[in-house]
Amino acid sequence: MLVELNAEFNEVIQPLGQGALEFFLAASLYHAKKVSCARAAEIANLSLEAFCYRLEEHFNQGYIIADESVLDDIQTLETLK
Repeated sequence: MLVELNAEFNEVIQPLGQGALEFFLAASLYHAKKVSCARAAEIANLSLEAFCYRLEEHFNQGYIIADESVLDDIQTLETLK
């Protein structure tokens, strides 16, 4: 699928370097919980480590941990006590 960018959008994304469009699209899908972090890294053509580094660089956060996952883990730990 070929995408033609709006000229104004292109002016913003271009200075961010090669692969910026793929990264930000993949990051958007990840933040919207449409794909996993590993899948987003793959879509962006980055290693998982590089993808998470760039998430931290641009969004001040790497992995997104859902509240319900943390609560499930806490409940599991309580059960194991």
